[in-house]
Amino acid sequence: MSTTPEAQESERVATNDAVRKAFEIAVKLSCRPVITGLENTPAEGGFIVASNHLSFLDSVLIQALFPRTVSFFAKAEYFNQTGVKGRAMKLFFESVGSVPVERQHHSASVEALFSLGAIASAGHGVGIYPEGTRSRDGRLYRGKNGVGWLAVATGLPVVPVGLRGTEALQKPDSRMVRPRKFEMHVGEALHFEQLGKKHPLPARRKATEEIMDSIAALSGQERVASYNAPPAEADG
Repeated sequence: MSTTPEAQESERVATNDAVRKAFEIAVKLSCRPVITGLENTPAEGGFIVASNHLSFLDSVLIQALFPRTVSFFAKAEYFNQTGVKGRAMKLFFESVGSVPVERQHHSASVEALFSLGAIASAGHGVGIYPEGTRSRDGRLYRGKNGVGWLAVATGLPVVPVGLRGTEALQKPDSRMVRPRKFEMHVGEALHFEQLGKKHPLPARRKATEEIMDSIAALSGQERVASYNAPPAEADG
């Protein structure tokens, strides 16, 4: 029996909520996180979460703890692995609304930005890491302009997030997760004029800089003027 797109979307949202709730309970019981500013999440309509990036688990933590669903980029490898584990990973990342992207290919990354923009414009939350990949030394690197493109193209509110201590939950190159206390600070939403997909580059850059300034104030990290180079094997 076929289902309507509306029914499929309702099922997706229900699954997403169930997964998020389960992780929320697990995270709060095991890590006792310090969380501030969740009231800054827009109560309705699309929005963009822009966060610093310290751990593979950052997306899961934000998705679990935010009061509304937030869809993130995820490496395409998480969606196309084989076997039981591969199917389980695909189900998990699809259930939380993650968007697959081949980050080695610029055109695919642009396509993923369009996908996030479409999701947000439809009234949902999306998340992006302006640094592009995890910071392995704890410093905050220069933001790439994808977040500025999203902000100016859609005109939707950007909610900055500063994570502290999440790198202790899972060390780089380690599969082991260890419960540790961490902090998540959510700032007031930033607003930018909607200029559409084809807008001047300076507007995109200015928005990116303002967003990174807000993230830095929340995370307390040392700033780095250069972009963060990904490791030989791309990070999450």
